[in-house]
Amino acid sequence: MTLPPESKTITRADLAEAVYAQVGLSRNESSDLVEQVLDEMMEALTKGDSVKISSFGSFSVKHKGERVGRNPKTGIEVAISPRSVLVFRASHVLKDRINKATQAMSTPKSES
Repeated sequence: MTLPPESKTITRADLAEAVYAQVGLSRNESSDLVEQVLDEMMEALTKGDSVKISSFGSFSVKHKGERVGRNPKTGIEVAISPRSVLVFRASHVLKDRINKATQAMSTPKSES
């Protein structure tokens, strides 16, 4: 699936501006709120905790053990070090909204 050309990346500043416009906090308060939420999420994930946001999804850290991989160009086996990876799992509510929006964008509009 490719995103439509008009899609964009939402930044921290965009989130803060949305909070400012919809909640009515000052711009500084909105920015501080967004930063605090993101800091809390990062702190929890750094400690190995999961972050679950109802109707949105969950973030968790998974630990991958050491394994043997293969260099695709040379075919030589290479040891891959153990590491931690961030995993996001979307809620069914978010998946449904995305699917409905995608279907609406791909449905041809009838000409009147």
